[in-house]
Amino acid sequence: MSADLMTAVITGAGALDGIGMACARGFAAEGFEVHLVATSDRILDRAAELRTEGYRATGHLCDLTDGAAVLRLRQATGPATVLVNNAGMGSQGQPALQRLFVDLAEADWDRGISVTLKTAFLATRAYLPDMITAGYGRVVNVASVTGPCVTNPGESAYSAAKAGMVGLTKALALEAGPYGVTVNAVAPGWIETGASTDDERRAATATPCGRAGRPDEVAAAVVFLASAKASYINGAMLVVDGGNILQERKA
Repeated sequence: MSADLMTAVITGAGALDGIGMACARGFAAEGFEVHLVATSDRILDRAAELRTEGYRATGHLCDLTDGAAVLRLRQATGPATVLVNNAGMGSQGQPALQRLFVDLAEADWDRGISVTLKTAFLATRAYLPDMITAGYGRVVNVASVTGPCVTNPGESAYSAAKAGMVGLTKALALEAGPYGVTVNAVAPGWIETGASTDDERRAATATPCGRAGRPDEVAAAVVFLASAKASYINGAMLVVDGGNILQERKA
């Protein structure tokens, strides 16, 4: 596929030091035109920063929990070669909720599932048909080790949503694979971002690598799964956690 036809849509890319922006920079460096999506106007700053670096980039404000808004996004960007579903957990306006299951209201549960799993559903539903028609495409879901592999108290909705992303990945891999489209997931562990808490930073020091991961290390896995070199990888979940889930005992 020629470089001028390669486009990547990356959701949840508003944070300067987040996984989404790292993915956008990674794809841009590979020659993609990147469309960055988030819920606040800081996404326009992220796109402008990439353009000043010489890359082709656009920024789009979109409530990815709103099906009509996602369809408008698809009209604005056009079809995508790659879709990265990175939106989830929370947003600048609505931070992630930490609450024990017995204290969760129904609205809390609905929001936890919506911001992570529904956003992936709606975005994929908007962009996958074009990939199938083209006979080529890549969908990479940014899940988490939280849910599919491990969890923490107060994260039942988030865990269910991220585990659901992995289930969605497998189901779509079966349906889209015959049309030249692969669907895979990346499951990060402790990753250092501006949103990291002191407790999370301490936990990261107990990984076999002795540190938190970097957003660009997750992005490298995403870019690989979206590449032609990963053409026979479909329905997989690639864990990027420094080996942390291998340990029963953590220091």
